Amino acid sequence: MVLLHGFGVDHRILLPLEATLEHAGGWRRIYIDLPGATGSPDDLVSSAQEIATATMAEVQSRVGAEPFAILGNSFGAMIARYIAHERRSQILGLATLAGVFVPEHGDRTVPARAVLHQDPGVVPILRDALDDYREMVVVESPASAHAFLEYVLPGVRGAHQSALERVATNYTLTQHPEDAHPAPFLQPSLHVTGRQDHIVGYRDAWNRIEHYPRATFVTLDGAGHNAHLEQPEICAVLVKDWLARIRRSIEGTLYGL
Repeated sequence: MVLLHGFGVDHRILLPLEATLEHAGGWRRIYIDLPGATGSPDDLVSSAQEIATATMAEVQSRVGAEPFAILGNSFGAMIARYIAHERRSQILGLATLAGVFVPEHGDRTVPARAVLHQDPGVVPILRDALDDYREMVVVESPASAHAFLEYVLPGVRGAHQSALERVATNYTLTQHPEDAHPAPFLQPSLHVTGRQDHIVGYRDAWNRIEHYPRATFVTLDGAGHNAHLEQPEICAVLVKDWLARIRRSIEGTLYGL
């Protein structure tokens, strides 16, 4: 299992999925810090396509000819889709969480910024990180505040800003993966979006639904761009189901039919 984080954070944002992956059994996890993330070189890339190419090479060096599943969050979902389509014969399954499907911000269909619940109890928890937390959150809670401090903030503060600025000016791939490889993607897939995600929205992902005949598409109410932190229980169930579908696919069974 290869896991790719989003833009301006690092692999820690995906660690809340560890318990689900561990419980599923049989998965060796490879968390990759993309160029520009905490501890990674910041002078190697200047575009999203260069990141995609470099990440695919890194994945190949780690897995060789082994089949693998891939999961990406936000910007990492765009890279995951690229790798999944370029290496389709090797892919067991694909999952995206709040994934970027339309790179250019101005071309995205997104809802207006909305905060459904504010909780004064998060203020003493977050202290000087409160503003960073409130940039994304839709439903404030002590649980999501602690998750933000543990899994998100270290990556935000450790990111190499110079690299992010370079890539931000060239944020698109050469071609959308689904357009470059238009044959339907038949491996088990999962695409989770947030109903209140004002960063990437949900409609752009759903526009690709016919390309993924074996996909579960879900839009979660009460979730923004960090959907798996705001709705961890539901996301855990969805990832568990995705992994089970992959296992059934490997075993050649379809729901006993």
